Amino acid sequence: MTYTHEHLSIHGHWIDGATIPGGGTADVVSPVTGASVASAPSGTEADVDRAVAAARAALPSWAATTPAARADTLRRLAAELSGRTEDVAQAITAEIGVPITLSRHGQAGSPVLVAAATADLEPTIEWSSRTGNSPIVREPVGVVGAITPWNFPLQQVMTKIAPALLAGNTIVLKPAELAPLSLRLLAEAAAAAGVPQGVLNIVYGTGAVVGEALVAHPDVDMISFTGSTQAGKRISTVAAGTVKRVGLELGGKTANVVLEDADVDAAVRHTLMNSWTNSGQACGAWTRMLVPASMHDDIVEKLVSAAAEYTVGDPLDESTRIGPLASEAQWRRVNGCIERGIADGARLVYGGPGRIPGLEGGAFIRPTIFADVDPGSVIAQEEIFGPVLSVIAYEHEDEAVCIANGTVYGLSAAVFGAQEHAMDIAGRLEAGQVYINGADFNPIAPFGGYKQSGNGREMGRAGVEEFTELKSIQL
Repeated sequence: MTYTHEHLSIHGHWIDGATIPGGGTADVVSPVTGASVASAPSGTEADVDRAVAAARAALPSWAATTPAARADTLRRLAAELSGRTEDVAQAITAEIGVPITLSRHGQAGSPVLVAAATADLEPTIEWSSRTGNSPIVREPVGVVGAITPWNFPLQQVMTKIAPALLAGNTIVLKPAELAPLSLRLLAEAAAAAGVPQGVLNIVYGTGAVVGEALVAHPDVDMISFTGSTQAGKRISTVAAGTVKRVGLELGGKTANVVLEDADVDAAVRHTLMNSWTNSGQACGAWTRMLVPASMHDDIVEKLVSAAAEYTVGDPLDESTRIGPLASEAQWRRVNGCIERGIADGARLVYGGPGRIPGLEGGAFIRPTIFADVDPGSVIAQEEIFGPVLSVIAYEHEDEAVCIANGTVYGLSAAVFGAQEHAMDIAGRLEAGQVYINGADFNPIAPFGGYKQSGNGREMGRAGVEEFTELKSIQL
């Protein structure tokens, strides 16, 4: 397997519409081979200061444009990104090992869909209204600091910058250091789409340096963060120093509740797809499958049979379903969780720990299924962020709801059953979004979590409103 993407190396930060060289550089390492495939700048506090100053200077004129004009800019950005689909896909496959078919359709296609869908929301948003003697207006929050993860590097960026731009804000973006390559392509697309200088700025680097400086900066009015719950807690603490607004989309431990009247074959198919896609590296991965005790063994048998379709291998091979984890550190973490599941008494029915023969040189891990999982065990409580599915038996539906709600997370959930029955259970689940019988993801519905899965909402009209301030004027 050969990965030669040096042409995608990033030669500087994107600040005020220009490439600005950074002080140091960091290697971008392929999880397939462990070798460097590119390099990116390693930013400093001074780089953040420069980017924030550019965003602050650009804010008045961008905020003064009409929402319709900003929507048109987003449509042009979507079109420019659409024309770079293959470059984006190849970059993301190179840096985090996503199978190329998923990179093309999900990793590269989803940001285009989100940008266009957000632009189309513009006429539905109540930019001004009136209550009694008070006109009410929505105004931009100001300068937004966006900090994004590596698992869906461009899609997660777009869920922040599209609504923020539509609302009239300017942005300083810190992408994940593991996956920066597609952001150079975003900068090129933004320039070609006519995004004014200083409206979108990108500073590469680590969370400890660039992220901390951005969150603490007194001229940043809002932080929008997607990542781990632990990092979200740190961001909340640092942001409190300037009382800036914080939007957090954090971890998850999705429960898929299978009811007795469910289509079991559909539940099995959708569960594997949603738990193992992107090598299970998704905050909304369906990592817990809750099944009636009387149906447990039959469902486990079906899961094991269907799992054989999920080939692990070269992400550039279009038949590959599961590529490597994003890094060696991620491999060690997920492998340790699999070992912990075995040690805690869960029944391993598929996969398991250790290297895969023939793929020892990369961060490849076996997709894994555990049966008879204790709902209070580590693998049923902690976010693993890998292709590990826990099957948990329940005796009655009240117990299923209790188990589903019995973690610190509340990002997503799923239910399979007769629709009215499933809807009743969905109403009892503590989650920001619930999928009924494998329904499609909706890019204009609000997305966000309950409990320690975060606060605020992304996407849809609520996602745009998240980036606005409300002003009432008394007449």
